[in-house]
Amino acid sequence: MLKFEHVSKIYKTGTFGGKELHAVNDVSFEIPDGEVVSLIGESGSGKSTIGKMILRLIGITRGTIELDGVNVGALKGSELKEYYRKVQGVFQDPFSSYNPIFKADRIFQVIHDEFYPRVDAHTWAEKVETALKDGGLNPEHVLHKYPHQLSGGQLQRFLIARALLLDIKFLVADEIISMLDASTRIDVLNLLADLKTRGLSILFITHDLSLANYISEQAVILYRGCVAERGITGKIFNQPLHPYTQMLIASVPRLDRKWDREISVETKAAPLGALNGCVYAARCPLAFERCKQRPPELEVEPGHFVACWKVEKI
Repeated sequence: MLKFEHVSKIYKTGTFGGKELHAVNDVSFEIPDGEVVSLIGESGSGKSTIGKMILRLIGITRGTIELDGVNVGALKGSELKEYYRKVQGVFQDPFSSYNPIFKADRIFQVIHDEFYPRVDAHTWAEKVETALKDGGLNPEHVLHKYPHQLSGGQLQRFLIARALLLDIKFLVADEIISMLDASTRIDVLNLLADLKTRGLSILFITHDLSLANYISEQAVILYRGCVAERGITGKIFNQPLHPYTQMLIASVPRLDRKWDREISVETKAAPLGALNGCVYAARCPLAFERCKQRPPELEVEPGHFVACWKVEKI
């Protein structure tokens, strides 16, 4: 299980670093083994920052991230290397993960040299072919080719196959299908669903609510670095309680009806202040005097948490 406990990421800004930008602010949630948890929010809400902290690409300012009870931030040397054997990430732009002057399957050789140097070439080639097949690729069609000779979907599956070679337990999937066409998207989503059945835990970072509803057991709604609402995906989507969650769901186009121009969806950006109060107050139609204080996460029903003063227990 991956566990976030009061995690914050603060950047120093301004000419002399006299100001602070809270990219992630006191975030807590859990990702159980074998489950997909969607991290949902608009651009700039801190989703990718959370993914990068899990992968140790950036440090944590406050709080702890634990994997199976081990503090991720304290890992060094061989322990950190072993952590990367268990935890991997796949990002939005697959082309940025490859060096265009090398063939795409060079990423498998890097894994071999770093983690499995004693495995002979023949055995390793068989393991690579098995991982590619598990990723929905035909090895004969994709091996020994340069990145520009493969599609975005194929490159994403290459990265997933690389993760499978490490026998990982946790995958950070950061907007991995946002650059793919519709037919390829569903193939990658089904691949992730298949990996979940093998016990893999996935943090699915997205701004697309329909995709989150399709694949995840739990959802975390993030706004300006703070958790607005979290819980079982079906409950959040069928009965959203936080005004921000309600706004997100109301803004999703539906195939069964024309867009209603009378639907009011506030999209004006909120000012970067008032960290002591509710971060959504400047946009919220229900805001009142008490919103100048930051609301606690209220468990309105078992496993369903909402950070809003207007919400009461169901």
